[in-house]
Amino acid sequence: MVSIELEPLGYVKSDFDEDKGDKNEGYAILEFDPKYTEALDGIEEYSHIFVLYWMHKLDNSLRSIYKTHPRGREDLPLVGVLATRGKARPNPIGLTVVELVERRGNVLKVKGLDAYDGSPILDIKPYDYYDIKEGIRVPDWWLMVSKRKG
Repeated sequence: MVSIELEPLGYVKSDFDEDKGDKNEGYAILEFDPKYTEALDGIEEYSHIFVLYWMHKLDNSLRSIYKTHPRGREDLPLVGVLATRGKARPNPIGLTVVELVERRGNVLKVKGLDAYDGSPILDIKPYDYYDIKEGIRVPDWWLMVSKRKG
């Protein structure tokens, strides 16, 4: 097995709480270590970015769960955790596409981040037209949850 070491690039400052409303309504701050300030140069030209973060408040017991009902709903099929966007997963890495509202030096203000306050930032990447895919396929249970059709 390969050992992987990650160093946080910074930390999230957020009021997000999954029990309080919609993640898309709130703002969060991504505060990077000042040594990464120049690594952010040009990011402000994008409207959206991917944020990868460590779900540091995740109960460690959730890392050993391999099957789940999506969204905890018993009326949905039992599937592997890697076939869901849930928090139970072997490596608690969060991924969210967010709106980039503003950059000030080593600080980004974003909208739509579902990371808790203090979450370590692992990486960010710009979201661009190469990321938009047409004709995607999703399971029937996803359509039930999202109330979208095709």
